[in-house]
Amino acid sequence: MNKIKFYFIVLMAAFTINSCNDKNDDDIEITPPRDFSEQYKTDIATIENYLKTHYFTVLSHPGFPDDQDVTISKIDANQTAIWAYLDSSTLPRLTSRKVTIGAVEYEVYTLVIREGIKGGINLSNQSGGEYPCNVDAVFAGYKGTLMDEAGTVFDSSNNGQVQYNLDGQSYGGGIGVIRGWAEAFPEFKTGWVSSNDNGTIRYNDFGVGVMFLPSALGYYNQAQGSIPAYSPLVFSVKLYALKRLDHDADGVPSYLEDVGVGKFHDRYMYYLAPGVSNPDDTDGDGIPDYGDFDDDGDGYATRGEVKDKNGNYYEFDKIPDCSGNTTDPNRLKRHLDKNCIKMSQ
Repeated sequence: MNKIKFYFIVLMAAFTINSCNDKNDDDIEITPPRDFSEQYKTDIATIENYLKTHYFTVLSHPGFPDDQDVTISKIDANQTAIWAYLDSSTLPRLTSRKVTIGAVEYEVYTLVIREGIKGGINLSNQSGGEYPCNVDAVFAGYKGTLMDEAGTVFDSSNNGQVQYNLDGQSYGGGIGVIRGWAEAFPEFKTGWVSSNDNGTIRYNDFGVGVMFLPSALGYYNQAQGSIPAYSPLVFSVKLYALKRLDHDADGVPSYLEDVGVGKFHDRYMYYLAPGVSNPDDTDGDGIPDYGDFDDDGDGYATRGEVKDKNGNYYEFDKIPDCSGNTTDPNRLKRHLDKNCIKMSQ
């Protein structure tokens, strides 16, 4: 068991370290890296100045690919600066959250214009209105621009059929994306899908907004196409739909392994440095539960502990505690209890 777990840890470490993005490697030009903390000082000054000197407009064109396209322009009259929406009690709202990478704490600003809501033709088939977590996959539209005077657009897509993996890895039909997307997309909810008369898909009431990313959450010293090295990036985005992933194949979708779901669930899970306390790592082995096939460290695989006597997976909310209780909201589910060994019961 220990040997199996060791190789799994090595595999997951390689999985995490291998950084992927939605650009072809042939387009990457790498320059010598600068000190991250010094570069961040430059980036955050650029970003906050941009937020204070630019405003946004939104195109309303329901049923068409350009619906909710966001345009950001430099203020030339009495337009309202994006910065004015910081921590607004109503939408639009400019949010900020701190993200620590290495020794640097980054501020990530996200403009939430529309959150995204649940809907459908009738109550029985309504869908949408879900937040992704930072290791889910999303189906989204986007436009990427630089913070230069011209507002250079370096990439865009409104094809809602493309899957983007927020964990940064390209697999399962999905494209790995930059770290910044994983930090900002959980601020939005999905919309719902209907069909047009010609058989094409129509996206409705999807989340809409803009993320403003320091270069370390983008491509940093990797120049790509029209993106210079060390460029802070702006992405206007539309969250059409999402796909839940199960990274450790234990039968519990990764987003539900955000420990304390329903209480402390924040939609963000990370691999942290050795010795750093991780609320999403139940057994403290350095592997967050979403990547750990034995969440409580009892030597028995989680996938066996979340099955009933017939070998079927319990619904997550009905996983029992060691005594078999399935209703107490404060119970410790048996796959998280290292003193409970019950396989397929």
